[in-house]
Amino acid sequence: MPASVAVVTDSTACLPAAEAAALGIVVVPLQVIVGGRAFDDAMRVDGTGPGGAGTADTDAAMAGGAVADTAGAAGGGTRRGETARGETARGETARGETVRIGAGRAFWTRAQVTTSRPAPRRFTEAYAEAAAAGAEAVVSVHLSGKMSGTAEAARAGAADSPIPVEVVDSGSVAMGLGFPVLAAAEAAARGAARADVAGAARRRMEGTRSFFYLDTLEYLRRGGRIGTAATMLGSALMIKPLLHISDGVIAPLEKVRTAGRAIARLEDLAVRAAADAGPVEAAVQHVSSRSRAEMLAVRLAERLPDLVRVVVVEVGEVLGAHAGPGMLGVTVSPVAP
Repeated sequence: MPASVAVVTDSTACLPAAEAAALGIVVVPLQVIVGGRAFDDAMRVDGTGPGGAGTADTDAAMAGGAVADTAGAAGGGTRRGETARGETARGETARGETVRIGAGRAFWTRAQVTTSRPAPRRFTEAYAEAAAAGAEAVVSVHLSGKMSGTAEAARAGAADSPIPVEVVDSGSVAMGLGFPVLAAAEAAARGAARADVAGAARRRMEGTRSFFYLDTLEYLRRGGRIGTAATMLGSALMIKPLLHISDGVIAPLEKVRTAGRAIARLEDLAVRAAADAGPVEAAVQHVSSRSRAEMLAVRLAERLPDLVRVVVVEVGEVLGAHAGPGMLGVTVSPVAP
């Protein structure tokens, strides 16, 4: 019997597919537009990296220029993608072609690469499907409204929903969004009411902290996050930026001169965030850097005495297009009593 409250999120939550499926979480994908063709965002946990998946047509389409955000949804995009067992999403394009994009492949392209929020109709469809499955209400939890118009699109889609929808802006992204989504889904599975399901997500958001390391500033420059002069200066000085999420946006935190020191500092920041927080869950997110992510996860398991679990996920195309290969992120999330 389905929970009376359905939980919906978006693909930037980076949820392990098996866990999302087990909890009945509906994931609405953002989109990547490569050379004018739209593909549903996908993420995976197998870390096979670029080159491990993709049709010949997709490979031809992904040949990297500038990366940009588009405020609206991509027209004529894929209908729906599904992830399972760490595989990337498949989708049906407007032309009826079946395509598959591997996480991180957008970096090796020469075509224009943009990213887009879902169209409101995608949310309306997800809410209607939840209602048809027996849900009486929906809690829809999404990435920060200061980073994307996704939550706004969810609210627009909710206007045509056959059942009540409460949209929660997580103020975060990746597993900083994913852990609150899981908390909401667990509450829904226990039979909690809509307000309590939304409250579970908000409580999890309060103590969750995320930190990121970038191997290069180039992809932030392509997405308009920093200027060309800052990119050139960072490259000349071999600056490795450490970032965090503050007030719903990704903001500079520290600058370190070498990758080794930056990753060690990332570990220290996660340990400090977990101090005196009680039991915590942690996630290590990466782009085409599986081995470093796994080593960091091992180190966190050794240094966090109250660690409940640590998961390693490779983020999808949308986040990866703006972070670039080599990105590492750590999220620490206290487990609510």
